[in-house]
This record gives sequence, C-alpha cells and structure tokens, in this order.
Amino acid sequence: MIEAGHFAAFLAIALSLAQGIFGLRGERRLAGLAAISAFAVMALSFLTLINAFVTSDFSVALVANNSHTLKPMVYKIAGTWGNHEGSMALWCLVTIGFGAIAAATMNTGRQVFEARALGIQGLLGVGALAYLLFASSPYLRLDPAPFQGGELNPLLQDPALAIHPPMLYLGYVGYSFIFALAAAGLMEGRIDRVWAKEVRIWSLAAFAPLTFGIALGSYWAYYELGWGGWWFWDPVENASLMPWLIGAALLHSVVVTEKREGFAAWTALLAVLAFLFSILGAFLVRSGVLTSVHAFAVDPERGTVLLMGLLAYGGFALGLFAWRAPKLEGGKAWTLISREGALMANNVVLIVAALTVLLGTLFPLIAEAFGRTISVGEPYFNLTFVPILTLILILLPIVQAWAWGKADVKGWLRWAAAGAALVAVFLLLGVGLLDISAGAAFGLALGVWLVGGAIWELKRRAITPGRVFKLPRRVWSMTLAHIGLGLFVIGAVVETTGRYEATLALPEGGSGTVAGWNITLDEIRAIEGPNWYADRAVLTARKDGQTATLTPMKRYYPAAAMPTTETAIHKTGAGDLYIALGEAREVDGESRWVFRVYFNPLVDVLFLGVTLIGLGGFLGLWPSRRAARPAAAEASL
Repeated sequence: MIEAGHFAAFLAIALSLAQGIFGLRGERRLAGLAAISAFAVMALSFLTLINAFVTSDFSVALVANNSHTLKPMVYKIAGTWGNHEGSMALWCLVTIGFGAIAAATMNTGRQVFEARALGIQGLLGVGALAYLLFASSPYLRLDPAPFQGGELNPLLQDPALAIHPPMLYLGYVGYSFIFALAAAGLMEGRIDRVWAKEVRIWSLAAFAPLTFGIALGSYWAYYELGWGGWWFWDPVENASLMPWLIGAALLHSVVVTEKREGFAAWTALLAVLAFLFSILGAFLVRSGVLTSVHAFAVDPERGTVLLMGLLAYGGFALGLFAWRAPKLEGGKAWTLISREGALMANNVVLIVAALTVLLGTLFPLIAEAFGRTISVGEPYFNLTFVPILTLILILLPIVQAWAWGKADVKGWLRWAAAGAALVAVFLLLGVGLLDISAGAAFGLALGVWLVGGAIWELKRRAITPGRVFKLPRRVWSMTLAHIGLGLFVIGAVVETTGRYEATLALPEGGSGTVAGWNITLDEIRAIEGPNWYADRAVLTARKDGQTATLTPMKRYYPAAAMPTTETAIHKTGAGDLYIALGEAREVDGESRWVFRVYFNPLVDVLFLGVTLIGLGGFLGLWPSRRAARPAAAEASL
C-alpha cells in the first residue's frame, strides 16, 4: 500500500501542476477539476501512511522511527503527522484540500479571477509536494524491516498534541489560499468588494483554527511540561504567534476594503505577509536553527530548501505587489479620526508587534552568526510586546464605535472619559480591597474595557432589545471574539500577577503548606502503563473544608529512553492547584520527594477567552441572513 501511496503522491503533483497551468490560463472549470482530483489522490496517499502506522508496518522507515506496537491506537494514528515527514504530508494534503474546497465553493462571478487563484494554489501545492517527495519522503522502505519500532516522542503522546498539528496547519496553510487570492487580485488589478468578501471568508477559515491550534499547544505545555505557566515565549510558540498577529490585522483591514473599498493595496500586502510568515514559521520549526521541545527536525539541508522556497514565494509575491499595487484604486476618502483611521492604527500596531516578536526570535541567531551568544526571553517580550499590545486593546472599543469617513470628536472624548474613569476605579480598588499593583489594576481595567466595549457595541447595533438576536452572525462573531479577548486579558493579568509557587520536599506522611493549602504526601507508588512505567505520588490537599486528592507522576518510556512529567491539577473555581513531581532526595538522612507546587488564579478564564476568540472566528464563517435585515443596518457594519 505504501507504494500505491507513493505513486498517488506523484499523481497529486502532476494534477497540481495541471491545476496551476489551467488556472493561470484562465480555464476555471479545468483548474477546478484538477484541484479536486489532486485532493482525492493525495487523500488516498495520506490514508496509506495512516494504515502503515495502524498496522505497525515497520518496513516503512517513518513508522519504524515513530511508532511502537505497545503504543495506544490513537497515538499510532497521531504518529502519522507527529514527525517531520508525516507533518509535511499533512501540510501537502491541507494545501491541496483548500484548493479543492475553493474549486467546489467559490462563486464570485469572475471566472478568470477564480481560475488564477486556483492556479496559484496549484503551484503552491507543486512546491509543497516537491519538497515532500524529493527532500522529506515519508514513503521510504527499510530492508530488512526491524522487529520493533523506535517510538513517537513521548511528549507528543497526548490528546491535545494529537489534534494540535492538524488545527495549526489548517491555519498556517489556510493563508496559502489567501495568498493565492491576493496574487490573483493583483494580476487582475481589482482589489475591490468582491475580492475582499472572498478574502474575509478565507481569512476566518484560517484564523479560527490557528487560534485553536495555538490554544491547544499552550494548554498542552501548561499541563504536560510541568513548568506551571501557559506561555514561555518559546521560538516555536513565536513562530505560530506571528502569522496570527498578521492574520488579525488582515481581518480588520479587509473590513475596510469590503465596506468602503479602502486600504486595497494594504490589505493585499497583509494577505501576502500572512502566508510568508506561515512559511517562515515552517522554516524555523524544521530547519534546526532553533531549539525547542516542539521542533520537528534538526536538518540544515531541509531547512535550506525551505528557505529557498520562502525566498522564491516571497520574491514573486512582493515583486507582483510592487508592480501592481500602485495601479489600485484608493477607495473613499477618510480622516485619521474615523473608523478607517482607527483600523489603520490597529493594523500598524499589530504589524509592529509581529516584527517585535520576529526580532526577539531571530536576534539570538543573528548574534550567534557574529560569534556572540545572547538569549532573548520573557523580560524582552514583557518590555516590548506587552506595551504594544496594550495600545491595540485600548483602540478596539473605539474602532467599533467610530463612524466611517469621519467620526464625532465628542464621541471620542466620551470614550476617553469612560476609559480614564475605569482605570481610576481599578487603581483605587488595587490599593484598597484588591491589594494589587498599579500595573495589574490597569490590566484588569483594560480587560473590563474590552468586554464592556463589545457589549456596548452589540447594544448600539441592536437599537432595541428585541432585535439583538436578529443581528447578523458576523456582528455576533466580532462581539464574541472581543469579549474573549477581554476575558483573556483579565485571566492573563490575574494569573501572571497572582501566581503563587513553592517547592516542597516531603517524606511519605509529611505535610507542607502552599497558598493556604495543606498538602500531605500519602504514598509514592510504582505503576505501569501500556508503553511506560512511572512513580506516582498520592497527595491529599486540604483548605477551608475542601479536600482534594492529586496524583502527579514521573513517567519513563523505555523505547524512547525518555522521562516525562505528568502534572496533577485540582480546579477550585478561583484557580488551579497545580503540582508536579520531581526527584527523590536525601535530606538529613531521610528520603524525601521534591514537588513543585503552584496556585494559578483564574487561569481557566484565560483559556476560556482564547476559546471564545476561536469560536467567534468560526461563527463568522456562517452566512448572514441578509434578507432579514434592513439596509441601514447593513450600511452600519
């Protein structure tokens, strides 16, 4: 079956090439047929890889290096994409899949534009498949086949990590079709409402799963790595955050193009940059230039091929933009004090934020090239990224409230007064009842500002209370996402400033106190799993009449010769009591076990906020019931 899958992948590259040729020639129907056919054969190819993992076919090098007969079935399947070669096969499948979905659903009424977009997507598929087949083939055989496999990285044997790569790739690769739409629009010289409507839909289709992919990765790191936090400014985390920031800017910019036909060149540039940052992320993760627990490969030769692809795509796109952008129309006039002005400020700040993350990620590499060793960590990002992000958050409610073209300055003054009053209230509460720092008080005021602004805007659009549930889904999408952002800020501020952490060294039967919790080590027990064995602690935590049993573990996977930390988390409603098991130590002639204990307040509010942002994106994909809403409401959007 692997040979059949290998052959199907070559068919897919031939069909993608045909899709590219037909598309660039303007033959919409033939390009669409080639796109759907390419997806069908690539899906068959990917299924043969899944089958090889399910059946433990160790004659396939990919399976022998990344699977084991004792591994649970769900992780055998996840092993298909939990490695470099398999993840690139998934990348190819998703790239071709977006082209097939577009071929089946796109209906702009502009056949040549659609054909060219499909053609560009086909050529992107050719590039991805060429890299897969000639630089990172997952179809290689071993002769003789080993009796047993080498095991998937134990850190990846987790439910969140099983679905994290597919979600992330739906986001990353989704921007490939937005790139194709931008290139097609630039070729045609028409970046207008029709183009913007199509780009907005596909931008949401990429942004929402990318949000969930980042959230899953963050939550996995939170409960799996035992470090107690939810974001570590890891280079691979940064690689996914950068296209997310560009994608957020694109979503706000394309609204102006769709409603006012403004920002045409700027929106096209953002569409190009979103995809180029996705390719940059793939290069950083797979080239070996960065070290991370998430990184897939450390092969500089493959990284060089990816870098060449990034330069080729980037050179083509930016060259096309430089050639065609000056000929695009500018749209309706606007002033700085208007919704367009606020959205442009929002965009500029998001771009600066993305470049700040890029600099922090790449600067150690640049320094190393000049013979110096420099690390860039959390202090840099706290001093640069956080203030920049704060500017965006202050702007958001104002963007929603201002009118198109030219806004009322009095309205701005009312918003400024409301914001100042909110900050003053939280500062007074901070030095009084809440006993928090001025920075934390400002952060909480900012979170409430976002939630309140989103709810106020929903009320303003509804006009009457009975009409609120008749508003178009895109309004609810925006409201849900902005409320989610506010909850994220509240959760992040409280968790970061209120986190309590301590180290306990306990003998069996011993107790210690952390954040008001009395924690007793009842026993340490050796247990065995399907492909691991572990030391498991049984702890009893008590506070104010509450009692909880926590069982953190230290696992060891013999096939991979690798230990992992399995944390124990007790959710209290106000936060998480979080315990990670360390090593045994001899203290004063007595054997003790070391535990890292954290209390993370409101961390679930943080993850709820990110979930609402993603759900808001998916809700925006649903078509609006245009017939049910008056023209005045349509114009106000």
